[in-house]
Amino acid sequence: MAESGNERAGNTSTAKRILVVDDDGEIIEAVRYALEAHGFEVLIARDGNQGLAMAEREDPDLVILDMMMPKRSGFLVLEKLRRTRAIPIRVIMITANEGARHKAYAEHLGVDDYIRKPFTMDRLVESVKSQLAE
Repeated sequence: MAESGNERAGNTSTAKRILVVDDDGEIIEAVRYALEAHGFEVLIARDGNQGLAMAEREDPDLVILDMMMPKRSGFLVLEKLRRTRAIPIRVIMITANEGARHKAYAEHLGVDDYIRKPFTMDRLVESVKSQLAE
């Protein structure tokens, strides 16, 4: 079934589905507003466990993943997504963490983009479009 979603990608009436996994309500709403304004369908998960379950159930085109969350960190979610999916899902990690070590670890796990908070919505939307175009 997962392959059929990719075959439909050429159909412009099918909105790309983006899963936003973050525990900050303000960020969720700002990201949802920006992405929906650009024609994306937005799914929301408020912690890492819910994010993993939704990624498996909904098979989104891309995941925007916060690093620091309750129940399961963004790193643990990313590790599991990379281990369990035959076709890797695109992942953009967002974080308020300044540490270079965290960025290096996220890159080691295969994150597609790493954006530090605070960020402009233009920067995020640009990254989303770039990831989905590849």
